[in-house]
Amino acid sequence: MPEETNKKTRSFDHSSGISILGCGWFGLSLASALVKTGYRVSGSTTSPDKLKLMEAAHINAFFVNFQQEESSYDPLFFGQEVLLINIPPKRSSGEQDSFLPKITQIAGAAVKHGVKQIIFISSTAVYGDHNEKITEASPLRPDTASGKAMADTEQYLIHHPAFTTTIIRFAGLVGPGRNPGRFFSGKSGIANGQAPVNLVHLDDCIGVVKRIIERKAFGNIYNVCCPHHPQRQEFYTKAAIRSQLPAPAFTDELLKWKIVESTNVPLFLDYSYKTSSWNMPYEV
Repeated sequence: MPEETNKKTRSFDHSSGISILGCGWFGLSLASALVKTGYRVSGSTTSPDKLKLMEAAHINAFFVNFQQEESSYDPLFFGQEVLLINIPPKRSSGEQDSFLPKITQIAGAAVKHGVKQIIFISSTAVYGDHNEKITEASPLRPDTASGKAMADTEQYLIHHPAFTTTIIRFAGLVGPGRNPGRFFSGKSGIANGQAPVNLVHLDDCIGVVKRIIERKAFGNIYNVCCPHHPQRQEFYTKAAIRSQLPAPAFTDELLKWKIVESTNVPLFLDYSYKTSSWNMPYEV
């Protein structure tokens, strides 16, 4: 059965601001792009050393930290109508079990301070790999702990009565600082060489978020993935060679896979990908 989504809508004035919880690789790039477009942006970090970097980019910088035992934040951070949550559960730290309780705390603060729109950055990992093409209407069948944590969190936010929730499910992220040529360079015996890749460039991640805000296209679920899905062995070998790195060696086989497609990106956003094919030049 297709999952339910929240269909409440509210207008967003361009002169209003947006708060971005989690200014890491994607969040900081998004915040900087929105500032350049004319938005007032508040950004959060858990690293005090990063505050000056954010302020230099004309981002209203806040130290915000939510933990099970305690939370630390300035109420002014939640003073915007739109809150974008960009803090995926960390695979290496076993954070999956504590992820939903953390988001519950954040949602409570958002409600307390009057946030009306939440944009949650999720992942196509919520679908798992079940040898099929998937769209936003496909059932959630995560096969990893982080995918399950994301799926549970999505459903909590979607059904929260106090705000409208927009879900953005990113495929694997590439771009400046995340060069796919380095992912498998020089390795051998890499499994599943025939599996299709599901990746998206940073520029398109930013472009989709900006289009959602501009079109007031809140309350929907969006899969965000480059529409070109070459085989892993083809893509990563070319990416390594392009970066003048040792080529990887894959096992020529097809195991578990998925192809991520979107119904809602063309329907609600009419968005054209800047990197629509991995045969095109792209910045890394």
